[in-house]
Amino acid sequence: MTRQEVVSVLGPVDNATIAEIIASGASLEELREAWAWAFGDEALMSQGRPLPGTRVAALIDLIDPDDEADLVDPAQGDPGAGH
Repeated sequence: MTRQEVVSVLGPVDNATIAEIIASGASLEELREAWAWAFGDEALMSQGRPLPGTRVAALIDLIDPDDEADLVDPAQGDPGAGH
């Protein structure tokens, strides 16, 4: 997969994310499927589609900004906020 193909599916994203997606060895079709699951999973589930495979699931983790692992715990504060 090329940088242009990644951008054609995801729109503008940072270079690190693009590099990780390309390094994953995923196909363009797998990236499209991951995008569909990340941003419209209810539609896919209602169509009776099987859950995403391992590579697609890994792509979802890379492209989904709402992943709980990426969120800052409010009780901990933001370590980069100059506290």
